Amino acid sequence: MERTGAAGLAAGGVMRLGGEVRSPRVVAMDDLRSLPQQERAVTFTCRKSGVRRHAFSGPLLLDVAALAGPAFVPNERKDRLRFLISLRGADGHLVVLSWAEIDPEFGNGPVLLGVTRDGLALDDEGPQLVVPGDVCGARNVSGIVELRIFSEPAGR
Repeated sequence: MERTGAAGLAAGGVMRLGGEVRSPRVVAMDDLRSLPQQERAVTFTCRKSGVRRHAFSGPLLLDVAALAGPAFVPNERKDRLRFLISLRGADGHLVVLSWAEIDPEFGNGPVLLGVTRDGLALDDEGPQLVVPGDVCGARNVSGIVELRIFSEPAGR
């Protein structure tokens, strides 16, 4: 029996990419492994369990989001600044990042979707959002089942 999380999405390594994109799709752990892999050691503080240290590997969030073809206005570099990325875990935990945080021309943050944690595959629980540099681990969401890209309307 397939586990489901928020909005009835499958957990355990399958994630939907959607929103304001040209190529919505479903991405499996093998798809994430086929992208260039990065490694990051992170330390963060959890309110309940204290200091946590882990080593993650996986593709950059930028590379994963690019698979869906965000609907940026062509040749308008600053248009990307209007876009947000929401990531939802199987448990319903939702995190929103700005596109500028991960864009190489702006924040260039090395945010990952981890496919391994401390050398162990995350196939059973699904990819984990890893935000290096965060003091609190609240944005390090496990079991990501949905990634949506959307924008603030221009001219508001």
